[in-house]
Amino acid sequence: MLDSLRSGNSSSDSSDSGPPSGAEIDERMHPGDAPISGRKQFGTFGGVFTPTVLTILGVIMYLREGWIIGNAGLLGGLLIITVGFAITLCTALAMSSITTNIRIGAGGAYAVIAQSLGLEVGGSVGIPRYLSQALAVTMYIFGFREGWLYLFPGHHALLVDFATFAVLYGIAYVSADFAIRVQYLIMAVIGASLVSIAAAAATGSMQYGLGEIQLWGDFMGSSQSPAEGPSFWVVFAVFFPATTGIMAGANMSGDLEDPKRSIPLGTLAAIGVSFVIYVLLAVWLARSATPAEMTDSYYVMMDKAYWPGAVLAGLLGATFSSALASMVGAGRILQAMGAHQVVPKADWLSYLAPDGEPRHAMMVTGGLILASLLVRDLNAIAPLITMFFLVTYTMICAAVLIEQSLDLVSFRPRLRIPLWVSFLGLAGSLVAMFIISPTISLVALVVTLGFYVVLARRQLDAPFEDVRSGLFVALAEWAAKTVTELPTMQERAWKPNLLVPVERNSDLRGSFLTLQDLTTPQGSVKIVGLSPNGTPEGLNQDLDTLTAAFRERNIFASSTVIDAGGFTEGLRAGMQALRGAFFRPNIVFLRMPASPEREADYRRVIAEADREQMGTLLYAPHPRASLGQRQTINVWIRDRSPDWRISMEIGNLDLALLTGYKLSQNWDAQMRLVTTVPAPDQQDKAQDFLEKLIDLGRFPDSTAVTGTEPFDTYIESAPRADLNIFGLQPEPDFDTVHRLVGQTDSTCMFVRDSGRESALA
Repeated sequence: MLDSLRSGNSSSDSSDSGPPSGAEIDERMHPGDAPISGRKQFGTFGGVFTPTVLTILGVIMYLREGWIIGNAGLLGGLLIITVGFAITLCTALAMSSITTNIRIGAGGAYAVIAQSLGLEVGGSVGIPRYLSQALAVTMYIFGFREGWLYLFPGHHALLVDFATFAVLYGIAYVSADFAIRVQYLIMAVIGASLVSIAAAAATGSMQYGLGEIQLWGDFMGSSQSPAEGPSFWVVFAVFFPATTGIMAGANMSGDLEDPKRSIPLGTLAAIGVSFVIYVLLAVWLARSATPAEMTDSYYVMMDKAYWPGAVLAGLLGATFSSALASMVGAGRILQAMGAHQVVPKADWLSYLAPDGEPRHAMMVTGGLILASLLVRDLNAIAPLITMFFLVTYTMICAAVLIEQSLDLVSFRPRLRIPLWVSFLGLAGSLVAMFIISPTISLVALVVTLGFYVVLARRQLDAPFEDVRSGLFVALAEWAAKTVTELPTMQERAWKPNLLVPVERNSDLRGSFLTLQDLTTPQGSVKIVGLSPNGTPEGLNQDLDTLTAAFRERNIFASSTVIDAGGFTEGLRAGMQALRGAFFRPNIVFLRMPASPEREADYRRVIAEADREQMGTLLYAPHPRASLGQRQTINVWIRDRSPDWRISMEIGNLDLALLTGYKLSQNWDAQMRLVTTVPAPDQQDKAQDFLEKLIDLGRFPDSTAVTGTEPFDTYIESAPRADLNIFGLQPEPDFDTVHRLVGQTDSTCMFVRDSGRESALA
């Protein structure tokens, strides 16, 4: 699996006129991450393997592995170790895969998540990740202090903490190169402690045979308090934080010569070596000590070693190296977030010294750690630190799982992993969170979500592309495929999607707000530009301005220009072309025709709309009154005498009623249903019909009005309204349209159903 990662990339000099260099590309993609002259670049062993393996081989190995084997037994302990490392391995494989697909900059896991799911998600994970990384330094300092006081019990605890912090900060502040050189020395100390254990095994410490050891433990806690013994999952929760050190090397991503190669090789190698060491130590402990010895003393490993002092030195070295790696990594995470404007004072925090060290970010990190040392007890937030690590693992696996599932051509990593690996990493991290502490897990998720909400409102401008657009496209495609398999008639899902023909930018000057009120909320506007005289170039720019204006008002709008020779031909071509679109227009919006020729065009357009099962809305504004105060709307219903029965099929009324309802809601206006019957004996039936229609249609603030005069007479004596809505015939008489505008002394709309909407649905 790793062979494909071992070939490095060669580079050659290029002239000024040639393509940009890798450093130039990185500078464009990741501001502040490009190599700096004089900046030390690290390889796989020093930059990734060393800090990762030293973080995993930490205080839990020295002080808690014996307690774990004593409670769970050899097989139970090996199962706990295997499950913990399996979750970590899946996460490491997912991280390794995605790092071979992107130009990863500084920030490690933050950079991976930000480039996949966007700066908002990356920052929402990166900020708590940074805080937990910094506070982990404090926890490691406290662990180092315990070991130090074991040797020198007379030393003052607070002074030991401050002295340890001063040494750590001094090393980290000088340079990452100095920190890694110190870690080489610590690795030698830890190696000596393991040699001490191996020497003990070789000289007879493993006094119990396989038949004498406890294979599955009693989970008794300790011999002093057997009634309070932990469960299997409690023991697992104690062990699992040992495996959360795999990001120590990835945090150095901005300082690596070849992060695409070093992060996978170094991280996976560190996991493999650490797993073998934990397994061998489990076997040695089970055969060298009784369960009671292991559960009663955290120092059983020291007691059974050939040179106990070497193990104590290894414990001190492990806590010191873990603190050092966390401090160096935390500063780099903060600097990377500053470079992307994710955190306050971003420009100051993104500063890199001439040698490439994030001095300002290290100052803030040092101050945070120093302040946390004064708290003296971080036990309450220790689980939260682990949770933020696990949230990071979860998001990395989720990012890879999304990219794998989308099958985008841009996802072509050098290291390919099966989809189930990233899924197991995601599921395992979530399960581990809630096994350790359901309450703290929820707190961690809420905090992460809170940071996301804050960052989303800031509308961060990322210097790189992420996978979110591909994700939304995939969801839209899935929705489109699902909708095509549903029954054709979906009246309950109806919403106004207007098709608006435009020949000039000024065509919408008087109807822009009306279109807004017809579609808000959830509706859409599709503008079809009909190029006059075959000159679509200028119209394209005008339509872009119009669609942008609609979007500023949260209305989904798009546009296209059709050059098909004329108004009718172009609009008919547009309706036909959009027949198979997912967001298909369902209403043609027409303005009052200004000439007999355009009236003839409209008749052909209305006939085509009928064939395409699209509604038609003819907007006839009053030349003086316009839409008045927008307080009342009359929806006119034709005389249905003598049959006033109501059913789901109510004739050419559905779109008129839905249009009136939409406008009444957006205007906060009253809607009236109006009809007139020439025969007085039909008035009660008509009134009952309108009231039932209001009830079944659930139209609030609506009233029914019934007249007893001929329509032409009643039209002038009916209650006045700012807008009157009438039905539209297949062959409209435009003289009648003009007359009704004059008789009502108001703006009118003439509406024709498509047959695909229902006011009673």
